[in-house]
Amino acid sequence: MTSDNILRDILPDILIDNFDIVKHEKTDNRFDIWLNEKKVKLEEDEVNPNIISHGFTDYRIIQDFPIRGRACYLHVCKRKWLDKSTGEVFSYEWDLSDYDKTRLNAEFVAFLKAGD
Repeated sequence: MTSDNILRDILPDILIDNFDIVKHEKTDNRFDIWLNEKKVKLEEDEVNPNIISHGFTDYRIIQDFPIRGRACYLHVCKRKWLDKSTGEVFSYEWDLSDYDKTRLNAEFVAFLKAGD
């Protein structure tokens, strides 16, 4: 079993597929996990040379389900993209239809759907 498989058992697949874990901390009463969106363009933007990575949004802290008796906090930030031809800065919205009625809480779903 790989660590990727273990992470998929703990965190939603959409996080493992689209975000990198950049840091984690464990204390006596909590786990904190920092995730940054991967630098991967959506298929329709892949052919557009005007779309470039433009930093990150601020971290948003989302309390997830406890792990081994410790509160779990996900510090998640989405990547910002710049369309040089229009000057528009945007973030991708994620299709969460596969996760309806699953362990994703409303705050987390709203965060992933939000465009900045």
